Amino acid sequence: MPLTVRVVAPDKTVWDAAAEEVILPSTTGQLGVLPGHAPLLTALDVGVMRVRANREWLAIALMGGFAEVENDEVTILVNAAERGDAINLEEARTAYTEAMRKFDQVESGDNRQAKLQAERSMRRARARFQAAGGMVQV
Repeated sequence: MPLTVRVVAPDKTVWDAAAEEVILPSTTGQLGVLPGHAPLLTALDVGVMRVRANREWLAIALMGGFAEVENDEVTILVNAAERGDAINLEEARTAYTEAMRKFDQVESGDNRQAKLQAERSMRRARARFQAAGGMVQV
C-alpha cells in the first residue's frame, strides 16, 4: 500500500502523487516515512526532501514548514519548494557559491542580523543546489 504525498507551498502544489518512501529534513534530523508509519506532526527545516516513486528517487528543495503523517498520507506544508529536476544545476551552483562567499564575509563581523540573513540565504541556496544534484562538502 503506497503513501499519498502532497507538498503544498503558498503559490502551488509541488507534488501530489503516490510514493513508496519519503525522507524529510525535519528540524531534528532526517526522518524516513514508509507505509504504515505512526501518526506524526513535525517541523521541517530548510533542506532536501527525497521521494521514492515508481522505484526512482526525486529530490525536492524545501524551505521550511511542517509535515503531517496519518493513515499513509503525508501532507507537507512549506514556505516554498522546488523540484530538483526543475532547477538549473549551474545556476544553483553559482547561487550557492555566492551565498557561501557572503556568509564567509559576514561571519567574522559584529552584525548579528546580517549573519542570520547570510546563513538563511546560504542554507536555501545549498538546498536548491543539492536538490538539483549538486554535491556540497560538509
